[in-house]
Amino acid sequence: MRNFKLNYLVLFICSTAILVSCASLKKMKNEAGKVSYSVVPQILEAHNGKVDVALQGRIPENYFLKKATIVATPVLITPEGEKFYEPFFLQGESVKANNKVVSYAGGGSISYKGSIPFDYAMRKSQLTLKIRASKGGQSLDFDPVKLADGVIATSTLVDNSPVSILGVQKSKNTTGVYNAATDKFQRIVPEKYVADLIYLINSSEVRGKEMTKEEIKQLSQYISDAYKADRKELKKVEVSAYASPDGALELNTKLSENREGSASKVMETELNKNNVQTELKTKYTPEDWDGFKELMEKSTIQDKELILRVLSMYSDPEVREREIKNLSSAFSAVANDILPKLRRSKITASVDLIGRTDDEIGSLAGSDPSKLNQSELLYAATLTNNPQVQKTIYTNFTKVYADDWRGYNNLGSIILGSGDIDGAAANFEKADKLDPKNPIIQNNLGCIQLKKNNLAKAEELFGAATGAGKGVSDNLGIVKIMQGQYETASKLFNEQTESVANRALAQLLNNDNNNALRTLTAAPVETGRIAYLKAIIAARTSKTSVMYENLGSAVKKDPAYRTLAKTDIEFAKYFDDQNFKLILQ
Repeated sequence: MRNFKLNYLVLFICSTAILVSCASLKKMKNEAGKVSYSVVPQILEAHNGKVDVALQGRIPENYFLKKATIVATPVLITPEGEKFYEPFFLQGESVKANNKVVSYAGGGSISYKGSIPFDYAMRKSQLTLKIRASKGGQSLDFDPVKLADGVIATSTLVDNSPVSILGVQKSKNTTGVYNAATDKFQRIVPEKYVADLIYLINSSEVRGKEMTKEEIKQLSQYISDAYKADRKELKKVEVSAYASPDGALELNTKLSENREGSASKVMETELNKNNVQTELKTKYTPEDWDGFKELMEKSTIQDKELILRVLSMYSDPEVREREIKNLSSAFSAVANDILPKLRRSKITASVDLIGRTDDEIGSLAGSDPSKLNQSELLYAATLTNNPQVQKTIYTNFTKVYADDWRGYNNLGSIILGSGDIDGAAANFEKADKLDPKNPIIQNNLGCIQLKKNNLAKAEELFGAATGAGKGVSDNLGIVKIMQGQYETASKLFNEQTESVANRALAQLLNNDNNNALRTLTAAPVETGRIAYLKAIIAARTSKTSVMYENLGSAVKKDPAYRTLAKTDIEFAKYFDDQNFKLILQ
């Protein structure tokens, strides 16, 4: 009987404790409204692919029980379910744990920061705080506390369409910078053939053996062939007569003039013999100091550098001649090896090589690409705006010129434009193996990483693409927007049609509404994206009529903005407005 009474007493004490605990927790729940909260920002925003929240709170005096523990979890409630932040813990003074302690008598503060990945459903959502209090073995859920409405997701309006760069150049110069002019397609290619008639000293007579020597025969044949060929145009034949820079200037002037005359006569005879009609231009130079310098630089004559220094120090021809003759040890070699070659008339035939027509190039690019050189094939792809035809041309290029990186690179660019990221990557990687560290290819590999949202790797590759073109800076600008670095991004975009919307978006996200509007207004073509961004700026600056005008324009240009605007917190204050509903119906 005694044991029974004891057990009953223990049970009574435990039940009483539980009832007291429940009552205490219920009191905390009922008085939960005394706890104040503030959220920064007041409306959550998506940046860098995340939704960050900073929560501050104040717990009043005589509220938090000494033996109580609270677990509080910020939750975004979306139409597609709940998204939970990491919880935070508070405990009373008598609880033996490692959580933040809140005094019963003095109250306490709450300071919390959390982050979760953004998804589209969060645009129209509600941030609440779910709280569970515990004391002893009892727990009690408090009523959820509403903290904020919705998530501004303007940063997600970035157009992640990085610019890939086509390879039109073949090699880099000695400074390591890729030169866009190298190996560029030219339909008309100028060409020259040069031959010299050599005279004896102080003579202007063209000797017979000069006219029968091999280089003059080849010159004559070259002129005749060019005149008759279908794809060549003989532009002109030019006679330039000279005297060597020794002797009196008056004598050399008369001598070079006479050599011009004799060379012109024999060339006229040669042209008439071959029935060639073309312009024959003539000129003479009294003393050929330029030719002298050129031959000296190529020579192995003793005191060569000293003679070249004389040329740079003196411009007077008589002084030059005197100073060189004073170098007696070297002058005999100059007289024997250099001066005789300058007693001449230089005959130059200028010819234009006429390439295939656009129709011929376009036809061969598809039917028989092996008959075209690399430049012609690359040019063929520019003759059409049809991506499928361009894809065929670049595919043929990779087959005919498999060791040229440009085929794989350009094929990758076309494939990337079709949305096949993996297919584009495979071709860019082949190009990279053929020409490692090529800035153009590095940019295009960066485009792949950006499309896959690998921002750090994309930034690294764009950094290695310096010198490849303006598109690299625009691509870096996209990266910086997606990283939440809006001030940096706004400085990276070029002032061109392709980047207007992203440039304005970066300025808008940097709270620079005025410059963002200027950028959008200056756009040569207003797209749906541009009109939508104008509407956001107008909403932020309370210009209601301007907002409706631009929102209506955006919806007309691209119906996708109708759905977007319905959940865009930028327009939250207009959600119940009849005009807003009318535009989006």
